Amino acid sequence: MSISLYEASVGNYLQILNAMTGVLAKGRLWCAESGVDAETLVETALYPDMRPFRFQVQSAAFHSLGAVEAMRSGVLNLVTDRPAHDYAGLEALVAETRDALSALTPESIDALAGREVVFEARGMRRLFSTEGFLLSFSLPNFYFHATTAYGILRSRGVPIGKIDYMGQLRLKG
Repeated sequence: MSISLYEASVGNYLQILNAMTGVLAKGRLWCAESGVDAETLVETALYPDMRPFRFQVQSAAFHSLGAVEAMRSGVLNLVTDRPAHDYAGLEALVAETRDALSALTPESIDALAGREVVFEARGMRRLFSTEGFLLSFSLPNFYFHATTAYGILRSRGVPIGKIDYMGQLRLKG
């Protein structure tokens, strides 16, 4: 069985980001119905030493579109300065990320196979193949942050379930 770099990356990113759009909408609706200020969710973390919801959503965007940019340029540049998105801004960020990823063609992503991606941070340097970067760094980070964002909303009472997180499955036929 072979799988294209596009399906392994953009296909997975879009599935979860599309689902995240629905999860965020359910969160906004729940806030309105429950009288909860959505902005309080933006700063909510699962545990005091963890980053808040805002960071989780921003990181899911970064570890998808930012990962594609790293595969193209050969360098992963970590984002250290993040905007102070409000809830609506996070919804817009996910929509913008989805739109940018949707504009990519399979051919443009598949052409990146076999290249190198360098990651430098805190005095360390890691050299990946594009495939190794995607499978061992990008996708695990992407899923971690998307899952944590989901977990924060669920922990506050937003009525979402596993199928909301998973989104539209890519079924045969």
